[in-house]
Amino acid sequence: LDLLKDDENLTSQKFNQFDRRVKTALKVRNQCERATGDKKSYLINITHSNFNEMVRRAKLVASLGWEYVMIDIVTTGFTAVQSVRELCGDLGLAIHAHRAMHGAFTRHPLQGFSMLALGEVSRLLGVDQLHIGTAGVGKLVGSKQEVIEIEKHIAEPPHMLHERRKHIIYSKVAANPKLHTLSEDWLNLKPVFPVSSGGIHPGIIPDICRRMGVDIQLQIGGGIHGHPKGSYAGAKAMREAVEAYMDGISVDKKAKTSPELAQALKQWGHMRPR
Repeated sequence: LDLLKDDENLTSQKFNQFDRRVKTALKVRNQCERATGDKKSYLINITHSNFNEMVRRAKLVASLGWEYVMIDIVTTGFTAVQSVRELCGDLGLAIHAHRAMHGAFTRHPLQGFSMLALGEVSRLLGVDQLHIGTAGVGKLVGSKQEVIEIEKHIAEPPHMLHERRKHIIYSKVAANPKLHTLSEDWLNLKPVFPVSSGGIHPGIIPDICRRMGVDIQLQIGGGIHGHPKGSYAGAKAMREAVEAYMDGISVDKKAKTSPELAQALKQWGHMRPR
């Protein structure tokens, strides 16, 4: 695997203190890179109710040579996120944005605002990665159409998004009055890398990639740690599933030469979580 990520609820607890965690993880990262020859990194959750503590944590992360911080952008608040963005720009850190608590205002159609709007706000704030769902394949809320539309709005380069809306979106307004039609010109605002997570296991990797493409970040928890042979085998199975899709072969065919993937498919098959 390429990345590890803190849980959105994990910041700093007595049993898992922030400073100790990021320093210990650095040693493990270095060992893994030497063993594999591949680049590894870690999305480190600096979220805190005190802005000054987030600043301290970000500076510590940068001083240790890490590349990413993670922020729970809804609970932290947009002003604080933008301020941390400016700091991280100076520190050379990318921001992984987690949308935890978004359901409080994106779920009900008659109140709040949509996940698409949150995605566009996130792009305005300057985050680098954002959770958007699994396009109707995994367990998190979000239909295929909704998630793909969010992905296009946050990930497309400015000129592509503007042209797509001008020639396609407006022609569909009469048929679908609920379609998002505001035509932002993102100018020099960089795209956001879409993150797909929630109930993912090796058997549904092809479904997700067919819907969302391959320019995405896949995050898997239970689909790795729930492998019958443990986390190491789960990681191998997931890697094999991704490589199978990239090579244009089915996971079932790949499983014939990968015991770990075969065991994962026996465990979960191609079941979509509910």
